[in-house]
Amino acid sequence: MQTNTTDYDFEKSHERIDEILDGSDTSYEQVDYIPSRDKLTFKNGFYVKCSALFVDMRDSSTLPDKHKRPTLAKIYRSYISEIVAIMNGNPLCKEIEIDGDCISGIYNTPYQNDINSVFSDSARINSLINTLNCKYEKRNITTIKAGIGIDYGRALMIKAGYSGSRLNKVVWMGDVLNHASNLCNIANKDGNDPILVSGVIYGNLNEHNKGFLSKVWLESYYGGNVINIKMNEWYEENCTSNNSLW
Repeated sequence: MQTNTTDYDFEKSHERIDEILDGSDTSYEQVDYIPSRDKLTFKNGFYVKCSALFVDMRDSSTLPDKHKRPTLAKIYRSYISEIVAIMNGNPLCKEIEIDGDCISGIYNTPYQNDINSVFSDSARINSLINTLNCKYEKRNITTIKAGIGIDYGRALMIKAGYSGSRLNKVVWMGDVLNHASNLCNIANKDGNDPILVSGVIYGNLNEHNKGFLSKVWLESYYGGNVINIKMNEWYEENCTSNNSLW
């Protein structure tokens, strides 16, 4: 967020802090869908049921040891650009957040079909990583791995920032985000599949999609290496020598 510099007034700061801390605890409405951003003020908020999809690159801290900054910029730009494009292409995705090489999407999913749509996005993203790696290899760029985590639950949606300025953003809080982030953090690591979903997500998938996942032993989540068929056809045609599934 770009700053809009004004002199800091610590007395006004005290007023703002007290106004926030003394605000009503009953101004947070519970809704079944993600409302429009323009319904948010600095004094209200919404409890919403939603799905969260997190994607994070594995071992990205090693990339600066392998490439100079212009190449690093190309890796991050191509990776972030196309993950955002997949999320943004789904009308159910209402918020996209970029935090370093972690990209998260908040989806409006009041129906089971909606949760299946989020799962389809995870397969597209998983296939995208294969596509990127194919293009990276042809340019002598290090290939990457990513973990993907999905959960469904209740989140608190608020507007936060500097009241009276344009410096503000929508902030999301709740277990659904924490759980999706935690699944993302362990996905495609230590033998885990690249896509991990919570038990709630798995329970709301159709039978076809459930068939792509297996329960992780002694855990309450499910994993799979799920791909998008059309994207994989391009990969096989352009990136494999024997034209067979990998």
